[in-house]
Amino acid sequence: MSKLSAALEQAFRAADLRPTVQRYAVLEFLAKSASHATADEILAAINRRDPRASRATVYNSLRSLSKAGLVREVHSEGKAARFDASLNRHHHFLCEDCGAMEDIPWFDIPDSAGRSALGERQIRDYEIVFRGACARCRSGATK
Repeated sequence: MSKLSAALEQAFRAADLRPTVQRYAVLEFLAKSASHATADEILAAINRRDPRASRATVYNSLRSLSKAGLVREVHSEGKAARFDASLNRHHHFLCEDCGAMEDIPWFDIPDSAGRSALGERQIRDYEIVFRGACARCRSGATK
């Protein structure tokens, strides 16, 4: 058994989630990919190996994996949600030119930042999505 297979099986056990073939395939793809794939990209990748997965199956698997805390959904305005299996805390950078999404190492926001704007709201978690032009687009490499 590979290290990844053992880690995925342990993650399913720890989350108390049944590792169906479809859930396993989705989580394995996301764990191997640094691309922050959309549901359609996940479906296409999974179906290259085994063409039996449906769009509904992928969405149901993503919903179950997200609810169990094994996958995070990353939103960007007006675009399809992307999914991330990197569960260590991190922020994201979204290139507005080419659409690439990158992980940014985690840093805390000082407790005093925004306290007055938050009022009585209780924050459970947060993540920052930076937007702009990636290094490749800034250098003209993608044009």
